[in-house]
Amino acid sequence: MKINELPIEFKHALPVLKELNRHGYEAYFVGGSVRDVILHQTIHDVDIATSAFPEEIKEIFPRTIDVGIEHGTVLVLYHQDQYEITTFRTESTYQDYRRPDKVTFVRTLEEDLKRRDFTMNALAMTLDGEIVDLFEGIESIHEKEIKAVGNPDERFSEDALRMMRALRFASQLDFNIEVKTEEAIAKNHLLLEKIAIERIYIEWVKLLMGSHRKKGLRPFVETNCYKCCPELSNKKDELMSFSDVTPTMLLTSEELAWSCLLIALKETKIKSFFTKWKASKHLSNVVSQVVTYYNHRLEKDWDAQSLYDAGVEVISLVEQARAFFSLSNDETLYLETYDQLPIKSMTDLSISGRDILSFTNKKPGPWLGNVLSFSEKQVLNGHWENDKATLLKNINEMVVD
Repeated sequence: MKINELPIEFKHALPVLKELNRHGYEAYFVGGSVRDVILHQTIHDVDIATSAFPEEIKEIFPRTIDVGIEHGTVLVLYHQDQYEITTFRTESTYQDYRRPDKVTFVRTLEEDLKRRDFTMNALAMTLDGEIVDLFEGIESIHEKEIKAVGNPDERFSEDALRMMRALRFASQLDFNIEVKTEEAIAKNHLLLEKIAIERIYIEWVKLLMGSHRKKGLRPFVETNCYKCCPELSNKKDELMSFSDVTPTMLLTSEELAWSCLLIALKETKIKSFFTKWKASKHLSNVVSQVVTYYNHRLEKDWDAQSLYDAGVEVISLVEQARAFFSLSNDETLYLETYDQLPIKSMTDLSISGRDILSFTNKKPGPWLGNVLSFSEKQVLNGHWENDKATLLKNINEMVVD
């Protein structure tokens, strides 16, 4: 197979391959970018594999960074672009089920492609667009099938995260996992317990945000991988139900994906949930608010106070979550209503605590915070004008009373 018209991302990188060839080394585009050009999908990262050893790469290119030189990877800075160039290599045993105990650099492409995860990723492409397919990867792509290279048990014992990658690819690409590969995932799922949760987290979020997440979620449950993920081991039924919810609607952000998932799981201890997933505090706080206001919206409509407290991001996510669960929603309307609120925060009040103290000639105390909070609500609900003179007059009358 030959790609007659290379995408611009490959064209920009052609001088790098030519330079390696000029010095007598083989060089190819490899991995996911080759798969994606066959699928006519957007190219993200262009990776290059070569027969040149790391020190030889550094001798050819004047500007390099040792991003993973012990594993054969050198980052080459070429004009305004940068490319990860990795030496053909073989790998030894994997005692931690993630990183090889030893990497051996080799000079042949076939030895390098043998160590790749799935046949659709074990592809290489020459600078002329010729596809090198030694493991029937093109057939797998045409069959829309995720198939391990060689023995799937060996591939997953080398790197257990590959199981989550298979599930993620199924969700993103609308592929099915080949029978023997899926059986091996079920057989080896407990190896996921050896993998850092931060790495599982990345694959899990990509799975949730995939355009065909049911293709990933169903086998995620059926292979028992869910049992190795924090707070999901007792959520089998909820996860299966979640996989059926509006399968054509994309979860377009990490915040929305997690919010819809936790709503479906009926999770109440959200902060604790995210602590175990080692998620950011910002994500935890946002999702916690979204779930709270989603439940609020199940019982009553937005009002000035709830819109004010929630803010733009949470309002948007709540309405998107309602759309996801096929409930009435109107993100535009409620954002416009929010925009028309007389104030968006306490700092928008035309007076400050200092103004009140000066006007009333009273000493500071808890009363001051109470007065500011009361004023905030009066202005928010349209009972008082947000005008300094008017506010001080109303506050003075309230304090005197």
